[in-house]
Amino acid sequence: MGKEKLAVLQNDWGLLLQEEWDKPYYRKLMERVEEQYLEGAVYPPRSDVYRALELTPFERVKVVILGQDPYHGPEQAHGLSFSVLPGVKLPPSLRNIYKELQDDIGCPIPDHGFLEHWAKQGVLLLNAVLTVRESLPNSHRKLGWETFTDKIISLLNERETPIAFVLWGKQAQDKGRYIDESKHFVLNSVHPSPLSAYGGFWGSKPFSLCNAFLKENGIEEIDWRLPERIEHID
Repeated sequence: MGKEKLAVLQNDWGLLLQEEWDKPYYRKLMERVEEQYLEGAVYPPRSDVYRALELTPFERVKVVILGQDPYHGPEQAHGLSFSVLPGVKLPPSLRNIYKELQDDIGCPIPDHGFLEHWAKQGVLLLNAVLTVRESLPNSHRKLGWETFTDKIISLLNERETPIAFVLWGKQAQDKGRYIDESKHFVLNSVHPSPLSAYGGFWGSKPFSLCNAFLKENGIEEIDWRLPERIEHID
């Protein structure tokens, strides 16, 4: 893992983050993460750690949905915040997201949790921390990922075209200090997990509010309706 993996980022993120790869904190982060992979089960798989950046190039980002860290159960995380591969049981947080999606804009609740349809439209599904040990949520906090994702948010903040940021949970909301709210839209909410959703997630209307902001700025809205069937995975 490390520069070998990042070399396959053939989109604009590769150039924008080029200097980051060589910084001491990032080199140390890669060492620590690799040690974790060697010691036990870590999610997502190495090849999927930067999947969000691969699917949603910098210049195509319209919405950022920022979570905390990846799912920590087997075969769940695949590099997109809140998403799981087809055939994987819906995690409780995603079930709550789907309920809010239905209540907000009337989308039917799909029978899968695969969110690539959103990512390919310009929804950057990012976590504040990009890896996690099995069964140990937040186990990779303070390894250095926060600095890396701070850079991603800072770069997006500097972009001329406005972006809608949805910050779910305290770790995600901490990134708000890098966002100019006079230019971008920021929706802060508690995390959609069953433990916190009652504290303000329900009725927050993230999907309709993001689309209203995009429309107001002359940007094509997101089709939040997920396909019922997944024909293939790119």
